[in-house]
Amino acid sequence: MMLESATPLLVETTGYVNVTDLLKKRLENSPQLAAFERPRITADTTTWHEITVAQFEQQVMAVAKGLVANGVGIGGNVVIMAQTQYEWAVAEMAIWYAGGVVVPIYDTSSVAQSAAILQDANARVAFAGNARQADILREASHTIGKELSVYSLENEFVELIDAGDFLPDAEIETRRLVANQADVATIVYTSGTTGEPKGALITHQNLLGQVLNIGATYTDVIWEGGRTIIFLPLAHVLARGLQLVCLANGMKIAHLADPKQVVPALGVLKPTFLVVVPRVLQKIQAAAGLAARKKRIGPIWDRAVNTAITRARHLEEGTTPRFALRASHAIFDRIFFARLRALMGGEIGYLLSGAAALEADLALFYRGIGVPVVEGYGLTETTAPVTGNLPGSEKAGSVGIPTPGSTIRISEQGEVLAKGIGVFSGYKRPEHNAEAFVDGFFRTGDLGTLDDSGRLTLKGRLKDVIVTSGGKTVTPAQWENIVENDPLVAHAIAVGEGKPFLSSLIVVEPEVLANWAAEQGEQEIVDIVRAQSNKIIELDNQRLRDAISRTINRANTQFSRSEQIRKFIIVIADLSVSGGNITATMKLKRQVLLGKVSAIVERLYTEPYTGGTR
Repeated sequence: MMLESATPLLVETTGYVNVTDLLKKRLENSPQLAAFERPRITADTTTWHEITVAQFEQQVMAVAKGLVANGVGIGGNVVIMAQTQYEWAVAEMAIWYAGGVVVPIYDTSSVAQSAAILQDANARVAFAGNARQADILREASHTIGKELSVYSLENEFVELIDAGDFLPDAEIETRRLVANQADVATIVYTSGTTGEPKGALITHQNLLGQVLNIGATYTDVIWEGGRTIIFLPLAHVLARGLQLVCLANGMKIAHLADPKQVVPALGVLKPTFLVVVPRVLQKIQAAAGLAARKKRIGPIWDRAVNTAITRARHLEEGTTPRFALRASHAIFDRIFFARLRALMGGEIGYLLSGAAALEADLALFYRGIGVPVVEGYGLTETTAPVTGNLPGSEKAGSVGIPTPGSTIRISEQGEVLAKGIGVFSGYKRPEHNAEAFVDGFFRTGDLGTLDDSGRLTLKGRLKDVIVTSGGKTVTPAQWENIVENDPLVAHAIAVGEGKPFLSSLIVVEPEVLANWAAEQGEQEIVDIVRAQSNKIIELDNQRLRDAISRTINRANTQFSRSEQIRKFIIVIADLSVSGGNITATMKLKRQVLLGKVSAIVERLYTEPYTGGTR
């Protein structure tokens, strides 16, 4: 088994001063190309209007002048706290044009979280997406005793543009060129499922290297004239990297702040690819299954899913499916698959999945219906992807080979180590760097293996490894991923550190659960879901336990006795970001949730175990 894999750099960053040159070169090549689609919302309708590269750059220049006029100095940190929107893109590029450093704050952050970032970054100027976010930033700055100028994105930068109108373009052009590739472009504070956020220093070279090499590698996905919708939080480095890649390569970008708006917009905007997190893919599949069950054709849908997965395995292995499978697929395509593709706009060539592990059968399902998923892997500290599958050679369950200019090494402990063009220069506070690197490689904290082709497969988090009282070491991530493929299950958390056997906390998906309960005639569960609010409630309904138990038993068959789950408890929990149980990128705050239900989990080991899965 391979212990190290590397991919050479495809495109050097020479010829670029800093990230702003991506926009300048696009402006030189195609100033009238549509770079963005921006919504205009009225009481009745939402219409979309194109913004050209030249119009975007003109607005960036005007806002940059306003920032300079209001005291933003070279290397000054400027905060953006806003939901995903076109104005985010303007603000970010304007900060760089003014010679500043971008400091994003998730739009769902609390006053305390915002204050910690403002204090650490020593920011004096901020953009807010709306009045609520502006109030949070002002209150946060007040708590740390610092002055903060807050500008709203809602007024389209009018205040800033008026303030800087007197400055000549030449002054901004001088400012734009001050930063070189080694300088910090952005400080990204890790959203963190545990522990205090740490400020990752990402340089202009990190961003340039990723944008140029990802664009050169994924030409089947990213091409001039293509279209995408960004609905991931722009405070996350993955969404910002995507935005820069699209801008540099002439793809048109639309922004949506609310993921619930995405499906209705797909038919209008007709994206050619989307970047999603696995939970979105699970919800689309679950919604299709629910619709089939409501029409009393659930068993037919289940056969269709199996057919799609089987067909995808043939595509992956390069083998020819038998006539019966081809015929079944053609029938199911007319009944289900074509409608799903139409629901996604009808023109998507690829889905790109990141930010969390994607269960292999889910990836195979989408490939089998004609919308292949390209899964990759990366972290804030690697400036988004450090590995990725390549279009046409996807391997379900794997996160692919190192991206150009990257090296992956597996340590003796099985930890994934990363080095390359996208790996950041370190954290803002020196003490955070003490254990972050080894032999020049960044320690990701993830466990993984490399196959003979250099493909990385993730095995879970190093800190989530469980050692039972019998001395068995278990990495539960793969078991959890399989169980989470059940539409009812939002999160499966294996527990058992220092215990004689493994158990699990099953967190159910509230919306899916309510629909399931209504179908089953379980009105009590429907009422519980409706009244749940932000509470964590244990569910002890036998029909629900039986349904979950079947999923757990199927998963258990794929693992050794010591890795199997013997007991479980089902809870319903608030899975909104504001509920505090998940991050802005929909990752579970595992230890936070377990801390809230510690008494419930402990009962799994105080009640007698009589064998079987309970």
